[in-house]
Amino acid sequence: MNKEARKAFNESFSTEKYQQMLVDIQSEFPNDLDFRVAETPVFVDRFLKTKLLIACNDIIDTIQKPNFKEKTDAAIPSQFHFENESEYPEFLAIDFAVCKDENGELEPQLIELQGFPSLFAYQSYLSGKYKKHFSVPADYSAFFNRLNNFSYQQEMSRFIKGKDVSKRTVLLEVFPKKQKTRLDFTLSKTYWNIDVVCLTDLIFENGEVFYLNNDEKTKIDRIYNRIIFDDIERNFPELMHLVENLQSANVDWIAHPNWFYRVSKYCMPLIKSKYVPSCIYLNEAKVDELDLSQYVLKPLFSFAGAGVKIDVEGSDIEQIANKSDYLLQQKVTYEPVIENPEGVKIKAEIRLLFIWEAGKLRPKLMTNLARLSRGKMIGVDYNKDFDWVGGSSAFFETN
Repeated sequence: MNKEARKAFNESFSTEKYQQMLVDIQSEFPNDLDFRVAETPVFVDRFLKTKLLIACNDIIDTIQKPNFKEKTDAAIPSQFHFENESEYPEFLAIDFAVCKDENGELEPQLIELQGFPSLFAYQSYLSGKYKKHFSVPADYSAFFNRLNNFSYQQEMSRFIKGKDVSKRTVLLEVFPKKQKTRLDFTLSKTYWNIDVVCLTDLIFENGEVFYLNNDEKTKIDRIYNRIIFDDIERNFPELMHLVENLQSANVDWIAHPNWFYRVSKYCMPLIKSKYVPSCIYLNEAKVDELDLSQYVLKPLFSFAGAGVKIDVEGSDIEQIANKSDYLLQQKVTYEPVIENPEGVKIKAEIRLLFIWEAGKLRPKLMTNLARLSRGKMIGVDYNKDFDWVGGSSAFFETN
């Protein structure tokens, strides 16, 4: 982390500036911001940036292996298997804790990963707000590969909508207006002119999919998918017939639904890297031989820390009926590296966001998000009574 950038930011920080930023967001998109925005961005120097890139390359190397699909086939539930899968995941979101190594130097440690879209629209918006309301060094950027905000929006629009501009792309979610991430959906429409459509509003006819666009029935050619199908089965089982209709629909997917399961905590035991903690499938673990105090128990297909057990006991494992749906991940220690003006140290997690174009051997790193925590875990439930926590953006040294 860059101490000079942090010192300059803290000296220029005021609660009034922070409140002005929130008012700015609220005035532009009333009632769409449904999660806490942290008071500060994260400033990442070239040394930690290099380690993050190496860690991502280790992970991508694993996904590229010819037998990766074979080894992850079992991750896909039969009721959520879709045909015509792409060669590689269209999106990658890779989450790292900022930790310290044995030499006292900062290093990343993988927490989780997803072959699924993240907040690609919102994060570009948020980084712009930090730059507008606070002092961000000119040689630091929230984007990668020489992108700026303008070229980023152009490339994301082209990638999500495809090269054939005559085809209709929609963002698909279940009850999008009720989702905490709805500001990202609104911004996807603002930046890329992609209509946001609820699963319940789809019209199916002879394998084709339509929706009402200003009361006109409009064919959908391409789906920017934001639905987690597990959530449908768990929370809206009455909508499962619509998922079945989608499985046989004549549409292109971005991202293809199968990748949500393949690139998940399920594949973490396959990745070998100094930046990936040891992971064991629970159904393969010799629990009696493990010191459970050194492990975290995680469900394979959950987001945002749902279902994670930090302090694991043997009784917790005994109560799990389907052990193949869980893994044990070696604990990592988040290093409090961000100091606020009062001297309080704060932990950080950084998510790197990639797109992977068809025909390309490697994905392209586009932007990032960060999350700050003063609680036991990263996440809203563990930080309710704190400030200087929540969603943020990281700015990386470019020179």
